[in-house]
Amino acid sequence: MESLKGKTAIVTGASSGIGRATALAFAQAGVNVVVTARREQRLAELCEEIKALGAGAEFYAGDAAEQTTAIACVEMAVAEFGGLDILVNNAGLGNYKLLVDTSVEEYDELMNANMRSGFVFSRHAAPVMIEQESGVILFISSVAGLQGTPNEAVYCATKFAQAGFAQAIDGELRKHGVKVGTIYSGGVKSEFAVGHGRTEESVKASRMMAPEEVAETILFACSLPANVRIPAMTVRHMG
Repeated sequence: MESLKGKTAIVTGASSGIGRATALAFAQAGVNVVVTARREQRLAELCEEIKALGAGAEFYAGDAAEQTTAIACVEMAVAEFGGLDILVNNAGLGNYKLLVDTSVEEYDELMNANMRSGFVFSRHAAPVMIEQESGVILFISSVAGLQGTPNEAVYCATKFAQAGFAQAIDGELRKHGVKVGTIYSGGVKSEFAVGHGRTEESVKASRMMAPEEVAETILFACSLPANVRIPAMTVRHMG
């Protein structure tokens, strides 16, 4: 990961799970990190851990679906570290229900968290990357974005939307030296996995991946030579 040293990344949804693990993995590779999520205290503690690893760290507490959050994070990356090399669109929500039990409000909540957040962050990161003629934008999706699953209709819709959006902007940005890809992750042992018909005990006992294992694949996708990209990558556990 020597090629990542000195670069700057934004990680959304960084207060737990894959986002937190990715931010720490970036720091271990010498990447300066701007982290964002709603939980300010967790972000402050994460930044202290990042700095202890020798990397620069800043945080912005806010809703990743709000344009003000995206603008603030991009401006922070440029002002504090001189640019933006990597954007990891990781923020998201899960809601696994029958169609007839899903409200319009829940639909809007999921679309905002999983799709709108990726749009506003990509929208404001892209001009910086276009100007510097380099960059990586990754969407942390799910295998639910590859195959529709009963009881997950809206969640699957948001993940399919991420994939289509990523493919489209890949076509727009690649000519500027910017890589866009989607990571389709299987089950991960995190807060995200608990609370939808699962217990903490069942998640711990499962073959689901650790967040740190998925973070390693994210670093790999960001560390490739300039002429090499991963448009899509599926990551599954051995269960």
